[in-house]
Amino acid sequence: MHQLLDAGVDSPAYVRNRRFDVLAANKWARALAPMYEPGHNLARDMFFDPLARRLFPDWPEIAAQTAAALRAESDLRDPATASLIAELEADDDFRSLWARHDARPSRDELKRFLHPQVGELALRRQALTVGGAEQQVIIIYQAVPGSPSADALARLL
Repeated sequence: MHQLLDAGVDSPAYVRNRRFDVLAANKWARALAPMYEPGHNLARDMFFDPLARRLFPDWPEIAAQTAAALRAESDLRDPATASLIAELEADDDFRSLWARHDARPSRDELKRFLHPQVGELALRRQALTVGGAEQQVIIIYQAVPGSPSADALARLL
């Protein structure tokens, strides 16, 4: 999967499972944010990593979408997922969002980043679901060609 992402996709891209564990990521995704490194859990980083709150200018909306997508996409009967939810509930923001019972799967949307090295980026997020024994999602971020975000993305590497 790493080779496919690095060789076949010239935009930030990563693969995650239903529990939001990052399984693979290309060099652009890893340069965009540390949370896209394989081995990270996106929900855990969203609520516990102070960098995430600085990286996303729209953090409250992104955090709400993360909680809603986690509820919609995860198998809440899975012990590892239940453990993750229990851990996340230590965060006041997550606990409040989780209590809403919103359930919305990840969707294609515009996501803004405030990267410490290249500044602001507005990237279109596309999610592709891959079936199999454990459902996985490929996330690809793309900038509008010729835009300031495309220029900033090119400076990442």
